[in-house]
Amino acid sequence: MSDTAGGEGSEEDEGNAIDARYEETDGERRLTFSADGRGATIAQNAEGYAMLKVRPGPTGDELERYYGFDMALDHAAELLGVAVGDLPVPEAAADMGM
Repeated sequence: MSDTAGGEGSEEDEGNAIDARYEETDGERRLTFSADGRGATIAQNAEGYAMLKVRPGPTGDELERYYGFDMALDHAAELLGVAVGDLPVPEAAADMGM
């Protein structure tokens, strides 16, 4: 079961066509980016205190874990081939990380 937070779960950066979707499932919070057929997901447990996992998609295999949201965003940007500043982060996901 997934839930889009506050109606603001999906954002798109018009200049770079990067889609960002934030969702909460029974077990975790997920921020998924997609652009040009590539994807990257940053996931954290639902309680919000565990390390962030970076995956190639919402259900993909874990690639790496990070304490900080900034480092997870950097890895996600690398997977998409974009600059980290180009990633639109929905407000509901802004507090991810330890």
